[in-house]
Amino acid sequence: MSQAILKKFSQKLRKERLRCNLSQETLAQKAKLSRNFIGMLERGERNVTISTLEDIAQALKVEPWELLRF
Repeated sequence: MSQAILKKFSQKLRKERLRCNLSQETLAQKAKLSRNFIGMLERGERNVTISTLEDIAQALKVEPWELLRF
């Protein structure tokens, strides 16, 4: 991902997590990921795979494409 897209994705992820009133820890548990990884995604420090995107979207109760719509 380019830096610009990574930044937009990280902002969208954080916005959706907060909209669902979830902590990073709770989102991580629901998506079967580590809190540290969720934090790195929200800071734009890591790329996301399609399978991880699906896991996060399911935990947030949105479609995966919605996390990429920015």
